[in-house]
Amino acid sequence: MHHYSLLDLSPVPEGSSTAQALANTVALAQLAEASGYHRFWLAEHHNMPGIASAATAIVIGHVAGATRTIRVGAGGIMLPNHAPLIVAEQFGTLETLYPGRIDLGLGRAPGTDMATARALRRHMAPDDSFPQDVVELMGYFDTPAENAAVQAIPGAGTHVPVWILGSSLYGAQLAAYLGLPYAFASHFAPAMLEDALATYRAAFRPSRFLAQPYAMMAAGVCAADTDAEAQFLRTSQMLAFARLRTGKPGKLPRPVTDIEAQIPPQVMHGVEAALSVAAVGSRATLRRELAAMIERYQPDELMVTGMIHDHTARLRSFEIAAEVLTELTQAQAA
Repeated sequence: MHHYSLLDLSPVPEGSSTAQALANTVALAQLAEASGYHRFWLAEHHNMPGIASAATAIVIGHVAGATRTIRVGAGGIMLPNHAPLIVAEQFGTLETLYPGRIDLGLGRAPGTDMATARALRRHMAPDDSFPQDVVELMGYFDTPAENAAVQAIPGAGTHVPVWILGSSLYGAQLAAYLGLPYAFASHFAPAMLEDALATYRAAFRPSRFLAQPYAMMAAGVCAADTDAEAQFLRTSQMLAFARLRTGKPGKLPRPVTDIEAQIPPQVMHGVEAALSVAAVGSRATLRRELAAMIERYQPDELMVTGMIHDHTARLRSFEIAAEVLTELTQAQAA
């Protein structure tokens, strides 16, 4: 494994505000930079009271301006919501302002409910144009031909690195076909993780972007001084996910001591399955679980994520994770 990175959704805890959530994101990015994380990605979600990163490109710019060296990017931009030219201009501008530090991960899902998707797009295209839109967008980052009728300014010639994101075989096949790096959303949809990684690696075609496949997987982390404390802190994310699954999204709940009483058994089964690619516990437990995960899936990069209600506890969780991942990465390199 070459690197470890961090995915943030700018969670809005109960009793707090979106302004505070965005301030927390900046503090987390600064800790990530100091702790050795390679990338800090933000994700596009809409109409969700508990997530403040809807205007993803703007938040990326804010984070990049508050840090110095860490790569900052989108994990990801939901391309069906946008015209490729607009995304190219946004990320071309970011790359111009923060050269060599911007990543663009692209997803095919809307990142929201269908009513909000319609509000975002104004019209719903009947066909799937995602592959064509990806190619069009990448073209705007190239050096333009002299007679190009449409250019992304800024954007042209910036060569912003593009990733394909996915939670199924579709994204794996597209990333392999285009010779692009691939990131799998195993932190909330792990069912096809092994098949997708195998498909991507087997079908990969070398390109001017990559000579060999480069696969990232995402995993949840929740670390604390003891296993019991980590399990308690994680109940916030479990509650939030259960409420989202049952059509009741809201701000990130406070942790509870009686999680089984809060979530019906049939819902809990789905929550546990969705969030199963995770390491939760003390430093020793985290090291054991992350080592097993890396050994099993052999990612080129691991991106960790996790939502904890208390900001200080969240910072400490990712600090512990960084210490463990530094050890594991160095051990693999030795």
